[in-house]
Amino acid sequence: MRFTLPMLCLAATLAAGCIHKIDIQQGNVVIQDQLSKVKVGMTRPEVRQILGTPLLADPFHANRWDYYFSNAKRGNEIERNKITILFADDKVTRIDGVAPVAIKGEERQ
Repeated sequence: MRFTLPMLCLAATLAAGCIHKIDIQQGNVVIQDQLSKVKVGMTRPEVRQILGTPLLADPFHANRWDYYFSNAKRGNEIERNKITILFADDKVTRIDGVAPVAIKGEERQ
């Protein structure tokens, strides 16, 4: 009887360490191969065709599209990428950011 309480505390402590943390992938996956196809002078529909719809299309900064990607495995962030496309007169004027060759853990074969 006197070992019951310590054993329950030990079991609760061990069970707390078994919490499952899920993998979380958020945003737009943009790799180097895709980004290299986007050129200065392209139109918005052409960029959308290559990279997809931007994660952030701010109505206050209508000439800026942000493609953000975050990947976390077991609660630890392993990758974060941000690419910004700037427009003037609905044509690409600048591309900021660097895209990875492949997403970590999901390399293409």
